[in-house]
Amino acid sequence: MFSIFNTKSFKDFHDHYIFWIKIFFLSLVIFGLIVSLFLSPSDYLQGDTVRIMYVHVPASWLALQTYAAMSVCCFVTLIFKIRIFTIIAKSIAPIGFTFSLISLFTGSIWGQPTWGTFWTWDARLTSMLILVIFYILYILSWKVISKFYLAEKLSSIISLIGLANLPVIKYSVDWWNTLHQPATIKLMESSTIHSSMLTPLIIMFIAFLSFAVIIFLIRFKLESLNMKINSNK
Repeated sequence: MFSIFNTKSFKDFHDHYIFWIKIFFLSLVIFGLIVSLFLSPSDYLQGDTVRIMYVHVPASWLALQTYAAMSVCCFVTLIFKIRIFTIIAKSIAPIGFTFSLISLFTGSIWGQPTWGTFWTWDARLTSMLILVIFYILYILSWKVISKFYLAEKLSSIISLIGLANLPVIKYSVDWWNTLHQPATIKLMESSTIHSSMLTPLIIMFIAFLSFAVIIFLIRFKLESLNMKINSNK
């Protein structure tokens, strides 16, 4: 069922489609930036500062989704010992780490004019910082531990422990009285964000997602080769 990820199939997929995914990403991100920066309206309270949202929110979504996907892969690795999921987890970890840093950085820039400070120990910000720390611990476990199978097990455990932080990030604005605004985009209820802002937000999210796919394709190919070498040590 995972034949798409075997060496030959994946190499063929990588070589044939990565160019077109790059074209799709570049086209979408240019279009998304035009819509976000010039066509979408400014906020009646925050003015043009709200445009940071079009980078901050997609990066935050992907940081959480990537960690969740990484943890699922680690769980499968621990229980079923399927090496392909280890490769996937290792490949996407730096991607999620990068998006989590973008989320914190853009959030700080957004916070200065909105809250009057770049940083506060708000529940949402603090839990996002904890997410960054878990990403770092996962990546470092592979760098520091030389024995492949020990690193695989320890990194998986670290990832699963950090999984408990995701609901805290998601619901922190509902559980505590925080400076961070409540969620405006909801799956189970009506969203409170206007379509003129929601549309460019979704466009930028898809653009970021396509960029993540490109990086994943490249890293997966490299990690597959590295694992063949390291697993024999």
